[in-house]
Amino acid sequence: MEYIIIALLGAVCVFLAVKVYLMRKSCREITEKLDMIMSEDTNNLISSHSGDKEMKRLVSELNKKLKQIRKEQLRYLNGDRELRDAITNISHDLRTPLTAIMGYLEVMKDTPKSEKLEQYLEIIKGRTLAMKTLTEELFTYSVVLSTGTAEPHETVVNKVLEDSIMNYYGALSEKGISAEADITETKIVRMLDENSLARVFSNLLNNALKYSNGDLKIALKEPCVITFSNTAELTQTQVEKLFDRFYTVETASGSTGLGLSIARTLVEQMGGSISASLSGSILMITIIL
Repeated sequence: MEYIIIALLGAVCVFLAVKVYLMRKSCREITEKLDMIMSEDTNNLISSHSGDKEMKRLVSELNKKLKQIRKEQLRYLNGDRELRDAITNISHDLRTPLTAIMGYLEVMKDTPKSEKLEQYLEIIKGRTLAMKTLTEELFTYSVVLSTGTAEPHETVVNKVLEDSIMNYYGALSEKGISAEADITETKIVRMLDENSLARVFSNLLNNALKYSNGDLKIALKEPCVITFSNTAELTQTQVEKLFDRFYTVETASGSTGLGLSIARTLVEQMGGSISASLSGSILMITIIL
């Protein structure tokens, strides 16, 4: 009798061991398939060869959640696409009348008028320029989100940075900003979209025009680290929000709140990173490519 009991217990233990082994194997299989599905853009669902009732139930519930996630993701993508298209269309529609207004304002400059009317026209011109800038930034932002950067090719980062600084030399001088450049003599070549990189540098130089208190230091170091630093009257909270869409601070006159957001999007599309930090009164923006 004892042998029978021992045999039965042994059989039960073997059965339970096999059951546990098969369940653990099924768990690994489900985990691997879930990781693959979540990391890839696929409509596949989880499948399992397990005959266990509870495992089948688990797989069924996970597939229900996956379908729900995909449905929400599709709704988000469609809404995001519609929003970008709307911004593009609105920006395009605004550009034509704004260009016409600017043209008429230029014509009116040569027309005899009173001093008071001159003041009003300057105010109108300033507001129109601000609207035109915002419209251009909105259009650029929607295009950047929709199309991304162009096909990358060998780009000499040193040259693009030097050209960008030279293009802004006049504007920086007019604002009384003394720019210092420390660019390595070693040619740094990266597979990038040159126009997108130039746009990033342009937006950062525009940022310096808004925030700098009169100084600007630009550096390019190996392997490929670019920094823009200047004294600025900003708080840590403001610096943390600089790359947010439409975020502006009081000291940034004429800002649309899109320049740095566009710069971040372009840098990330090129596989790099961009960040801002504040050390005392020194604002530093760092790009790593």
